[in-house]
Amino acid sequence: MKASRSRALRLCAPLVVCSLVLLGGCTDSSEKETKKDAPTSRPTAAPTTAGDLQNAYQRVIKDVLSSVVQIQAGSSLGSGVVYDDKGHIVTNAHVVGNEKTFRVTTANSENALTASLVSSYPGQDLAVIKLDKVPAGLKAAVFADSPKVQVGQIVLAMGSPLGLSSSVTQGIVSATGRTVTEGSEDGRTGATIANMVQTSAAINPGNSGGALVNLDAQVIGIPTLAALDPGLGGSAAPGIGFAIPASTVKGIADQIVEKGKVTDSGRAALDITARTVVNGNYQPAGVAVVDVKDGGAADQAGLSAGDIIIRLGDTDITTTTSLAEALANDKPGQKTTVTYTRNGSRKTVDVTLGEQ
Repeated sequence: MKASRSRALRLCAPLVVCSLVLLGGCTDSSEKETKKDAPTSRPTAAPTTAGDLQNAYQRVIKDVLSSVVQIQAGSSLGSGVVYDDKGHIVTNAHVVGNEKTFRVTTANSENALTASLVSSYPGQDLAVIKLDKVPAGLKAAVFADSPKVQVGQIVLAMGSPLGLSSSVTQGIVSATGRTVTEGSEDGRTGATIANMVQTSAAINPGNSGGALVNLDAQVIGIPTLAALDPGLGGSAAPGIGFAIPASTVKGIADQIVEKGKVTDSGRAALDITARTVVNGNYQPAGVAVVDVKDGGAADQAGLSAGDIIIRLGDTDITTTTSLAEALANDKPGQKTTVTYTRNGSRKTVDVTLGEQ
């Protein structure tokens, strides 16, 4: 998957998956919104009639929507989810951007509240902000166990698309385990995120940082990206959206809440600076090592500047994006092989992966 960040209505976090450009995130704050939130987990029997299903939707919306807030970061608007009763709110890193202070509208506040950045972790496109004053009745959402998410589950996406606060769309889990690379407005590669949940629920600018919820009123993911189809002039590709799984959200948010930063990313790294190289036909042909961190994974394996990586384990590597996606599926400390060329000779070495 390849990325390219676009800027329509301050759309954040775009990318290309199977010829699709994925976009998600913030919308311009010129479209104002107010947010509602409310969590609560309550197991529910599978609806058997249309009326049962409608009642299930309405119950979940009542339980969870008040836990989904609107976040104004500078001139952009996005969404967030109340993480605990101390005023912590989890959202996307691309929603907070470079801002340090925010205006947050909750279900229990007629006027926007102020909040401050605790920490942002762009590597997983997640961030935590904290309300300066916790309003009465603030209720945290309940997060699900991500490994139990199954294709075909009915889900609801909650957020503030295009500035329309407290909006809900419906769909199913279309796939799990997707590895997606975001784009950026300046063309640089953004975060590569593994194990994302693909959904058919509509995700539009402003949904980023909100909640993807199952019928047990549990958050299974944070909506982050939606797809645009370049073949249709950049218009929306219906039913293709991605959410960061709840397990990833909890792993990052817990560290930020407890320690003020991410100390254990759980993300594998080769500990190199690299760039994509092209062949004589201007096609991507591998990843050139520009610099090697002293004592890092690549250094210990004997890699050096000038080497061109063409394979990681069983995965062919043609670009820095493909390398990032291959590493996203590995873990720190895992042993693998790196195949590379040096002065025209092909070599393979064993490497123990480091951590981002």
